[in-house]
Amino acid sequence: MLGFARPAMQHKVAAQLISAASLRSLHSSSPSRTMSSMVEGYSPLRLLLIGSPGSGKGTQSARIQENFEVETISSGDLLRKNIMQGTEIGKIAAMEMQNGALVSDKVMVKLIDMELNKIGSEQSWLLDGFPRTMSQAVTLDNTLQAVNQPLNLVIHLNVPEEVILQRIMDRWVHIPSGRVYNMTYNPPKQAGLDDVTGEPLERRLDDNPETFKIRLQKHHELTEPLLDYYRHRGILISLSGNTSDEIYPQIRELLQSRFRPEEVPVTEAPVAEAQI
Repeated sequence: MLGFARPAMQHKVAAQLISAASLRSLHSSSPSRTMSSMVEGYSPLRLLLIGSPGSGKGTQSARIQENFEVETISSGDLLRKNIMQGTEIGKIAAMEMQNGALVSDKVMVKLIDMELNKIGSEQSWLLDGFPRTMSQAVTLDNTLQAVNQPLNLVIHLNVPEEVILQRIMDRWVHIPSGRVYNMTYNPPKQAGLDDVTGEPLERRLDDNPETFKIRLQKHHELTEPLLDYYRHRGILISLSGNTSDEIYPQIRELLQSRFRPEEVPVTEAPVAEAQI
């Protein structure tokens, strides 16, 4: 696992960010060198992934967490955990949901703020599932600024719509566990059955082209203002590709060049695209 840790003092060199082109050159000329011997300085990663439904956010989040020392903060998981545990904020969220309303931005940001306080200001983190609207983004930014942990990178996963629709048509799910299979990238060992339990796989009700096109359209309407907002802040990077295996090397290179993990892997075995 790669860490966003402070480089050792003996590795001090000129403090600068390495461009992607420079990074490739360093890899080819001296593949055994570590990132900490190339640059000095330290920046905790505070990352948000944005992408359409089916763009591979789950896959990329899992890979980042596996290869870098990053805490993943899932707004959905936090919400469910607090409701199940009956915390004060969980009770408020449950009441809002029982009244037929969406959980308010104030409650969601409070959940994230509480989690940030637990993991500490020096820990790198990845935010999953929030914000989804402009009002949420502004509320979140105000909270993060107050605790001196502003977002410093937003990655937009730019996957063509026709590719996403094909993924959705190939997607099967084990409903009780949430395990996702793709008939092209990550098929089950036995057709139609979950690898772990042997129980039948199913399609999600909205996994059809007509319904999913509507979801994509609504997502684009909400996301475009968000992308403009983060672009104007100078922290948005858009990465394009048809598969997660095409996009992840770009993410890895970006994180290595900007946030200086201690080591740079020379090669990485391909990972099947499981969570889409």
